Amino acid sequence: MNDDFKKKVNEKYEEKLQKGERFWPDSIYKDLLVSFALFILLIGLATFIGIHPEPKVDPTDASYVPRPEWYFLFLFEFLKYFPGEIEWVGAAVIPGILVLALILLPLYDKNPFRHYSKRKFAIGLMTFIVIGMIGLTINAVITTPPQVETEIAGSLTEQIVLGQDLYSIQCVECHGPDGEGGEIAGVEGLEGVIVKSISSTDEMYTRNDGSLFDIIAYGQPNLGMPPFGGAYGGELTPSEIEYMVAFMRYSWDDRAEIPADAVAASAIPTLAEGEVPSYEVHISAVSKRYCMSCHREGKENNEYLMGSYEEILKSGNNVPNLVAGDLNSILLQTIQQNEVIGVDDETIGVMPPKKELKPEFVDMFIRWVEAGMPESASEAAALSVEVAPEVEGEVAPEAGVEETPAP
Repeated sequence: MNDDFKKKVNEKYEEKLQKGERFWPDSIYKDLLVSFALFILLIGLATFIGIHPEPKVDPTDASYVPRPEWYFLFLFEFLKYFPGEIEWVGAAVIPGILVLALILLPLYDKNPFRHYSKRKFAIGLMTFIVIGMIGLTINAVITTPPQVETEIAGSLTEQIVLGQDLYSIQCVECHGPDGEGGEIAGVEGLEGVIVKSISSTDEMYTRNDGSLFDIIAYGQPNLGMPPFGGAYGGELTPSEIEYMVAFMRYSWDDRAEIPADAVAASAIPTLAEGEVPSYEVHISAVSKRYCMSCHREGKENNEYLMGSYEEILKSGNNVPNLVAGDLNSILLQTIQQNEVIGVDDETIGVMPPKKELKPEFVDMFIRWVEAGMPESASEAAALSVEVAPEVEGEVAPEAGVEETPAP
């Protein structure tokens, strides 16, 4: 740059400086407007879109696919080109050089022009870098394997309902459906062991949520209770254990008021007069609450599983377990506390072994079998008969007697 040109640039700068806007308040005012607009945008995104909830961190979950936020995906993808021992080059050296180049830019960029036509090299280099970042980001998104869907409870009601389902599967076998405890039956190695109630006032008042969490996660080996936390050999994630604790606290602690919608959501639907139960709505709810703790994979149950419609009908060593219309079916007999002889002449004990099913649930199974064991709610609804309510004082005519019409 020669002296004449430099002088012209300085003169032009001074002229612009005299006519230009002030930093305060002109530039600050514009910055405030833009900042406020971005702030409103963030509030809108958080309110109406939000973020996808993820489960609590579980170091034992090998199916989880960790990924950084989208604005760091390009760097994450960039590391794939520097595997093993040279990963540090892609993670620190190259990004460090680029950042240092930007910091030192005023010292080595002596080009006085600002118009893009006069800065082709700088614009070309930056365009190349930006396109590379976009390309790496897109490739990272495309090559990311699908995340295993995990059921996340957002509200307290969802936590309680999920916790009850988990408790029914994992704990009913020893502790009973209502945490009442008692003598264990049908659990190998623990036959005859007396388990104290975990739903009593004393238990709920003397144990906080952290204590309950630790007992479930670590187990109590000295009392025969195995660990249920995934990090200690069990099946449950930290989030699932928290859901179970929420269920126990709000169901059994009289100091905690359970939400009304949680009561409705966790209740087994009752049957109206003339209504036909379905597996989808009624039978699955009862079997999950009272049967799944024993009748699932990995349990001593004569291979009889009750996790699906097909399993409840066709699994196990004593098929068929249920026959449409047959009230002497094996399952119906056992839930009515009658022992039966299986196909291999082995005695099949009563179910559940510890505590009888409530009469309304037994009746639900009987009505289901009588109606042909419909699977879906729509199939059951088509078979249901609407019973008209009786009107006080109105007497139904006797069969075979015609009513005389009024004159």
